[in-house]
Amino acid sequence: MDQNTQKFRRSSKHSSSRFTHLNNLDDGCLMHIFTFLSPIPDRYNTALVCHRWLFLACHPRLWLRVDRSIKAVTESGVFPSIEEAVSAARPGDTILIGAGGVHFASNIQINKPLCLVGGGDVPDDTTLVCSRGSDSALEFLSTCKLTNLTVKAELGCCLLHRSGRLIIEDCNLQCESNPLDYLSYAIITTAGGCESALPSAARRNGDSVSVSQTRIKGGAKAVLTSGTLALQRVRVIYGPTSILFWFDVVHQL
Repeated sequence: MDQNTQKFRRSSKHSSSRFTHLNNLDDGCLMHIFTFLSPIPDRYNTALVCHRWLFLACHPRLWLRVDRSIKAVTESGVFPSIEEAVSAARPGDTILIGAGGVHFASNIQINKPLCLVGGGDVPDDTTLVCSRGSDSALEFLSTCKLTNLTVKAELGCCLLHRSGRLIIEDCNLQCESNPLDYLSYAIITTAGGCESALPSAARRNGDSVSVSQTRIKGGAKAVLTSGTLALQRVRVIYGPTSILFWFDVVHQL
């Protein structure tokens, strides 16, 4: 056996031993260690190690939280407003927005990959309100996901999509009744305006909006597009009390 082979075996043995010792830590200790990792790519790679690490790396205890009841940041990872949580978040973070009451959101710009989750049992439990005179509640310039949230807006739009992939699941988007309803839209996307010269494959893998199991109420249209994206694959389910939408806004094929 040559010298290089012996060194490799010793190195592999030591690495395996270190992993075994680390895996002997309890869940709370491991989860505390994971808080020091950046969500992308470190925590993502950690989740690929084993089923246990996947569970811990994706645990809600590692999420940032928005709690309206606090007046200032007194606990790590807990913020009094969505804007402060978004500002402090790292790419890949999940923000849990506390249920109950109203969270005011006006022109909050999100330029990093994030996931915003409502903390209630149903979307109506967590409401974001965009004040009159604002362009939108949330403005997206990166890949993001919204789930289990209600977003209300007046004389503007609930969500403004500039670029990236926006995924909306199990949400309520509501434009408040107003004599100027024709100026209100649930979703406005301006993405794709400068991509006409890109190859078709690049366009298909770029900007898009995907909506599933979402209620949309009020406004002139569900979606207003001013770039190169178009509404496609629309499905609707009519229920006793609401209408649920599924659709994609993507580059035309």
